[in-house]
Order: sequence, then structure tokens, then C-alpha cells
Amino acid sequence: MSQLRIRVLLGLFIVAGVISWAGARLWDSVGTLPSVPVAAPIVLALIAVVLFATALSLRARLKAQRERRPGAKGVDPLVAARAVVFGHASALVSALVAGLYGGIGVFLLTDQLDVPARRDQAIYAGASVVAAAAVIAAAFFLERVCKLPEDEDNGGPGAAATSR
Repeated sequence: MSQLRIRVLLGLFIVAGVISWAGARLWDSVGTLPSVPVAAPIVLALIAVVLFATALSLRARLKAQRERRPGAKGVDPLVAARAVVFGHASALVSALVAGLYGGIGVFLLTDQLDVPARRDQAIYAGASVVAAAAVIAAAFFLERVCKLPEDEDNGGPGAAATSR
């Protein structure tokens, strides 16, 4: 499985932001712009908390397993792989969502910010971007926790295949 790349996430964020900004301008010129849901930053923050708690739990279990503590509960490799896949998917979707709400937020900040409803929508959009960044940070932390150590010695099982 490939690692998360900041360039990919940043590219998704920028593309989604530009498209949503243009879409918000178009939609507002035709009619009324749909509102940013209040639940968006809350849901994203909950996902970030779940990812972070999973990473902390796996880190503690892996540390106990490495130290060979008596009664240490091991980590099933499939559980760790599923957690990393969940983190990857969450980071990709969060980059898109952050771009979407970021573009809408930029549009709202540049247009009629004196209207209280628009100001509230800009705050919700900004909070969504911050919560999405927290999801991405938690996904990177989870990936770091579940990363396998590199085979540093030359006599390991994979050394023959890499030396050719």
C-alpha cells in the first residue's frame, strides 16, 4: 500500500476549492446559495477523534508487544491494515471536503460578509476546513504508528531480492 502524499491531498484541496468557488459564484448569481451544514465540522471532528484514538490504541498495543510485556494483547496485521485504509480514505475525502468548504468560504468572505447569515456560513465553512485538516493529521499519525520497521540488516529475508 502506498503512503499518503501531501501533494496529492493538496492537489485535491486546490482543485475542489477552485471548482466550488466557481460553482458558488454561479449558483449565487442564479439563485440562493445552499447553506453550509452546521453538522459538517462536527462530523469531521468526530472522524478525527476516532482516527486519533485508534492510533493511540494501536501504538500502545504495539509498544507492549515489542517490549514483550506479560499478557500483552497483540495487534492482528489485518486490523492494522484496515485502520490504515480507513485513515487513507478519510484523508482523501477530507481533502475534497476541505476544498469544497474552503472554496465556498472564500466566496462568502469576498461577497456580502455584512449579512449575518453569510457570516455564520463562512464561520461554518472555516470550521469545516480546520476539522478536515485535523482528520488529515490524524490519518498521517495513524499511518506512522502502523508503519512497519525497515529491514536495515543486509542478511534479512528480503536482502537477496533487493541486491540483484
